[in-house]
Order: sequence, then C-alpha cells, then structure tokens
Amino acid sequence: MTRRFALHIGGSDEVTESLDRIDREIIQLFALVGEGVAGATHSLLAGDREAARVLADSDEMIDTLYLEVEQLAQRQLAQRATGPEELRYLVAVLRMLPDLERSGDLAEHVSRRAVRGLGMELSHRARGLVEQMGEVASEMWHATADAYADRSPDVAEHVESLDDELDELHVTLTAEIASGSMPLPVAIEAALVARFYERFGDHAVNLARRISVLAGRAASGRR
Repeated sequence: MTRRFALHIGGSDEVTESLDRIDREIIQLFALVGEGVAGATHSLLAGDREAARVLADSDEMIDTLYLEVEQLAQRQLAQRATGPEELRYLVAVLRMLPDLERSGDLAEHVSRRAVRGLGMELSHRARGLVEQMGEVASEMWHATADAYADRSPDVAEHVESLDDELDELHVTLTAEIASGSMPLPVAIEAALVARFYERFGDHAVNLARRISVLAGRAASGRR
C-alpha cells in the first residue's frame, strides 16, 4: 500500500508506519461493515439462515478490529513525535470509529432477523421496500468507503442525498407496516429492521462529513 502519510506529514518513519497501519485497518473496517450490510439484506430476503448466522458472528471481528484501532490511535496520540497534522488525523479516526462499530452492530441486527426467517414472513411490498433500503444503504457505504480510501472531500453531499432517499423509503415501509398487511409480531420485527437501515444511513452521513473535513485538511497540507 502507498505510504500516504509520508507524502504530506513530516513525521518519523515510526510514526508513518503506525499511521499507515491505522489507515489499513480503518479501510478493513469499512470493508467488513459493507460486506455485512449487503450480505444481511440478501440473507434476509433469500431466507438463507446459514449465511445469516455467519454474518451475525462476523460482528465479533469488527468489534475486535475496532478496539485494536482505538488502542493504536490512543497510543500514537500520546507519542511526543506525533505532529499537529498527525494529531488531527488521529482525532478524526477516533471520532469515526463509533460510527463504524455501530454500523457493524446494525448489520448484525439485520442478520439476526434473517436467522429467524423474518424475510419469508414479510408482505410482498415490504420485501420490495427492504430490498430497496438495502441497495441504497450499500451504495451509501461504498461511496463513503471509497471516499475515505481516496481522501475525497466531495462525498458528503452525495451521501446526504442518498440518506434522504433512505428516509423516504423508511417512511413508506412504516406506512406498509401500519396498514395491517402482516401479523403483529412480524410487523414489530419489520419496524425494527426499517429503523436499523435508517440509523445506518445516519452513521454513513456522519462518516462522510468527517471524511470531507479530513480530506480537505489533507489537501491543504499538500499545498
């Protein structure tokens, strides 16, 4: 991987190696959560309970990596060799980590409903709306992950637009649930799933905004 920090941060080799490791692991977190969201939606709608179990269990990997990155960032913050640009990056990482971890939790929550076979009990219209919410959520996540990897400052507006679309789908699905087209226990679980996707969108927006700020500072540092 390109040593991106050596390009615009004047720290030591040790600092650069530490930051590169954190960067790689953040990218891995994005990948794990993205796979979780896409896979959970597919498992829910396809009724693939075994795949859903595997996805639900993979949340432990996200939690482990989250703690590792957090500890690495905190240790690096305490190093005297860490300069102001590095400090800003590390603070940004520590602010992004909770959104990454909670997004992984939300994917796990959807997977748990897939294990219980909820997808097969949804009304036809509800299934279609859940599928659309999953597609929009995955698109938001891919855009955010790519923006972090590329340090793109222009991601926030696009992700916020997708979040508006996700919110509209949430409202429509809530109306379908309230119509009485599904048994009450199914309706309650469907409402939770709708909320999981809606919250996922909020976390993606938070991340996109932080990435835009981080990318803007990185660009300023290269000039």
